[in-house]
Amino acid sequence: MAIIEVSGLTKTFEYYKKQEGLSASLRGLIHREKLLKEAVKGIDFTIERGEMVGFLGPNGAGKTTTLKMLSGILFPTGGKASVMGYVPWERKKAFKMRFAIVMGQKSQLWWDLPASESLALNRHIYELDEAAYRRSVDELTELLDVKDLLGVQVRRLSLGERMKMELIASLLHKPEVMFLDEPTIGLDLISQQRIRDFLRYYNTQTQTTVILTSHYTSDIQDLCKRTIVIGDGQLVYDGPLMQINSLFGDRKLLKISLSEPIDCEQLNRFGTVRSCDSLQAVLEVDRGSVRETASEVLEKLPVVDFNIEDIPIEEGITHLYQRGLDHAHT
Repeated sequence: MAIIEVSGLTKTFEYYKKQEGLSASLRGLIHREKLLKEAVKGIDFTIERGEMVGFLGPNGAGKTTTLKMLSGILFPTGGKASVMGYVPWERKKAFKMRFAIVMGQKSQLWWDLPASESLALNRHIYELDEAAYRRSVDELTELLDVKDLLGVQVRRLSLGERMKMELIASLLHKPEVMFLDEPTIGLDLISQQRIRDFLRYYNTQTQTTVILTSHYTSDIQDLCKRTIVIGDGQLVYDGPLMQINSLFGDRKLLKISLSEPIDCEQLNRFGTVRSCDSLQAVLEVDRGSVRETASEVLEKLPVVDFNIEDIPIEEGITHLYQRGLDHAHT
């Protein structure tokens, strides 16, 4: 059963062109040139209860704008959306009590107070009884290993510790839907992995529906079976992340290490040369001929080591972004 339904969702922002200089500013008091920016251009998708879906796109693609409309922060210019049966921008209390939004670049915690004070405030906002609140705090702080940090001022916590507290504050009321906007931004690799491990476990245990945006492909690969890619405000892909590269042909990378320097021109006969120095090279070859090509390379070149890899998923995503831009400009 679909818990999120989006149809033709559109958001256009109005702004005014500002000219440089005092005289231009004075003229602007009388006449200003109005400009329009289409941030989201009629996207459609549905998400089933319990799904964890990756939402990818470059900066300015419309990801955060979409999440803000689905959480009721922004009103759309056009289209429809339903989240748990509610129209988000109607902002009904029953709706607001059943979802959460976490934005990696914005904090809901009070900077100069201990995290426990912000959690206690959320307890009253979400009208939780004392026993339920205590159970949630104990469970979540145990899972995220921050129980000993509840009494520490938020500004004294590390970035990873603060993000864990942000998650706890957002999950106290056990939301059915969760919007995560760059939850691991700026975190070190260990902290990123701990956040991912927690989100995977929590989603499995509670069947909370999650939409996750991230510029870290590893976040999406680890957590999401399905990926929605948006480019220039338009939906350009909806499906498994690992199938993105198949849209652009079956290709493999052959990485080779050599025992003695060679002329890079010699490698053109084996495939497309991605990179080459005197002792290292990367070739792009057809998947169907990779075994034959590898055998020929081993036979005719002084190879000491080689590895066959898939083309990085980031390249396929970049192609999708560009396809969205090309479509928008035709």
